[in-house]
Amino acid sequence: MIFLQNELIYLNLSQEFQVKKKQFFRNFMTIMTFGAVGTLISFAIISLGAMHFFHKFNIGSLKIGDYLALGAIFSATDSVCTLQVLNQDETPLLYSLVFGEGVVNDATSVVLFNAIQSFDLSHINTSTALQFIGNFLYLFAASTILGVVAGLLSAYVIKKLYFGRHSTDREVALMILMAYLSYILSELFYLSAILTVFFCGIVMSHYTWHNVTESSRVTTKHTFATLSFVAEIFIFLYVGMDALDIEKWRFVSDSPGKSIAVSSILLALVLVGRAAFVFPLSFLTNLTKKSPSDKISLKQQVTIWWAGLMRGSVSMALAYNQFTRSGHTDLRANAIMITSTITVVLFSTVVFGLMTKPLVRILLPSSKHIGSMISSEPSSPKSITVPLLSNGQDSEVSLGVQDSEANHGPVNIPRPTSLRMLLSSPSHTVHHYWRKFDNAFMRPVFGGRGFVPYVPGSPVEQNDHQWH
Repeated sequence: MIFLQNELIYLNLSQEFQVKKKQFFRNFMTIMTFGAVGTLISFAIISLGAMHFFHKFNIGSLKIGDYLALGAIFSATDSVCTLQVLNQDETPLLYSLVFGEGVVNDATSVVLFNAIQSFDLSHINTSTALQFIGNFLYLFAASTILGVVAGLLSAYVIKKLYFGRHSTDREVALMILMAYLSYILSELFYLSAILTVFFCGIVMSHYTWHNVTESSRVTTKHTFATLSFVAEIFIFLYVGMDALDIEKWRFVSDSPGKSIAVSSILLALVLVGRAAFVFPLSFLTNLTKKSPSDKISLKQQVTIWWAGLMRGSVSMALAYNQFTRSGHTDLRANAIMITSTITVVLFSTVVFGLMTKPLVRILLPSSKHIGSMISSEPSSPKSITVPLLSNGQDSEVSLGVQDSEANHGPVNIPRPTSLRMLLSSPSHTVHHYWRKFDNAFMRPVFGGRGFVPYVPGSPVEQNDHQWH
């Protein structure tokens, strides 16, 4: 499990530095609703369903903690296949929801699993249930805060102490080591490493990323992308090697039909548990959206539901952690759970994964159609947007350009594409107040776009100096 968590670190960090944060933060509440509340709903359905159906099979003795662990194991999704098919430039809303929900989902599942293992659930009462809920909330909140603190620490160190300011090698090494520090601290305090690294990556991409030179940004992006690619290969190799674990299959060789039945029930519970929260929560989310473009259409809901059907390395790691001791098991029930997990992971990855691309092509419009929609959209005052978490200098620059055009004619200044202009002008929303707080207090201390001090010899900082 430790090996898989190390690999997942590079996957999370690479995705954090490549995902468009504007759409991510714009839909942050929806992502957290799907990733946290939705995972809890799926966890409850899978756990209760396993208790109901597995009593009818003679598979051995399973405790209440084992059934709850199954709910956490099969609530962890693997949306890599869908993310490979989706294009965040063509479907920014859908991509941000699938990506964000997948990461928060994995983190919530791991936190649930850790909370289950830390309690003796053989005798559940009101006190135990409250302690379990409190422990879950503590792990979730503490992991999030630790990730934010680690990200802010990395930004402060690189901005204020100027470690290796003119050295790309040192800047990249510092960013990697500071990101890995969040994982080490999370493991040291027995928290959720995935959730910690996730929020550390968000903070680093907002602050630390802008405190280094342009060459360091490019190098960091490609470094994390390469590590992510290698880590993904090792994860799939690890899952494939687990499928050939003869020791576990020997326990179920005398009754293959029973193993298939258990796997089928678990797969059906995954389908039902996923649908039980995607469509109702999407309906509730749409009620809070005023703009039709911000609402989740039925086709997008089906895509989100499908994206979470695949199970991967997190499920495998949690299953081995729960049902084996030092990688071995002598109990028939545990062996059945391991082999059933392997069957569900392989079936969902291969079958559902192969069907993902044709399904997305059927449900979502093509690139040409989207391009025509974008080009045919009439301009409106709301199309003049302010980037997410940007400083007020951006709007001042645009006003200066308009004045210059009025007095001296058009000014040839590169403008962002319409796909990057995603947010409307400031309004009295949570995001608006956060941006004001960020500009006034956070970025002057921790850096960020427009707040990096001018240092001679830095290409990106020379450009910023010319703008000012």
